[in-house]
Amino acid sequence: MLDYIIVGSGLAGIAFSEVALQQGKSILVLNNDSQNSTKIAGGLYNPVILKRFSEVWQAGKQLDLLYEFYASLESKLNVKLDYNLPLLRKFHSVEEQNNWFTASDKPNLSRFLSTKLITIKYNSIVSPYNFGEVLDSGYVDTALLQEAYQDYLISMKLFRNETFDHSLLEVQKDFIIYKDLKAKNIVFSEGFGMLSNPFFSMLPLDGTKGELLLIKAPNLNLDVIVKSSIFIIPAGGDLYKVGATYNWEDKTNIPTEAAKQELVSELKELIDCDFEIIEHYAGVRPTVKDRRPLVGTHPLYNNVHVLNGLGTRGVMLAPAMAKSLFNHIENNIPLDKNIDIRRIKNFVSSFYQS
Repeated sequence: MLDYIIVGSGLAGIAFSEVALQQGKSILVLNNDSQNSTKIAGGLYNPVILKRFSEVWQAGKQLDLLYEFYASLESKLNVKLDYNLPLLRKFHSVEEQNNWFTASDKPNLSRFLSTKLITIKYNSIVSPYNFGEVLDSGYVDTALLQEAYQDYLISMKLFRNETFDHSLLEVQKDFIIYKDLKAKNIVFSEGFGMLSNPFFSMLPLDGTKGELLLIKAPNLNLDVIVKSSIFIIPAGGDLYKVGATYNWEDKTNIPTEAAKQELVSELKELIDCDFEIIEHYAGVRPTVKDRRPLVGTHPLYNNVHVLNGLGTRGVMLAPAMAKSLFNHIENNIPLDKNIDIRRIKNFVSSFYQS
């Protein structure tokens, strides 16, 4: 009997799989590649909400675990995943500069915001008010991570590429059965696909479509991440990721001309060199209205669990949330009330109504 069946191999599924394997548990991952938010993500990690100059929830704890987690995966998979790069926030006014330096004096932000004005002049970026530097920032190559981790699971015979049929799941008191599989627990990490999961479809997952571009710009010569109304992330050579859009209505993975034009327009306001669009990506992020993940155990079934809702900060959240869920299942350690699905009162109460 397996310890865990894990449904989904995006950031959440990868993180939980790895935490379980590190603790000597037996797993099998099922995935049909229907959700591609991990594959197309910018992979940016940034501990500061730059619109409001405020700290991302539990940023320090998440970052400390992030570095350890992705370094371990780099060693295990023999690939480069984590690119720890400065993130420069372009200032548009003296007022923005002042707000930055006021924020950098706050105890919870002093670790993350440099108090030094960055006056470097980058090719093709007009920045009369200069930049502020976010420390402890960078990006993870999420597409390579997903590909390499999936290859690893396949090589270890721990992976099946198939669509999960929820109607075939049998939940017993001490185990679950799915087709020919028997396991102590099942963890659903389906991303936006959770809305088709009858066990958790009532949770308030509100997917947000995001689109980004991969461009080639030989004259840009950036070795840092630049954030204005959009971000530009160096992707090797003359390639850069540019993003991202936010659409709360369209729930498809289809790239749109409107989003492309929006990104191109904002990019032309940020840089004044020529560029070529190499790829245009789209995916639906698993976002939640209260901006907290959806983690926990089903109200009626103590062996059916969910790890979802990582939203736009999946790279930062995934290792910490996976560890929290694992410790909750294996060691009965309570989940932080901010992430526990029991905070969703309507969801919990719906299972106890007569």
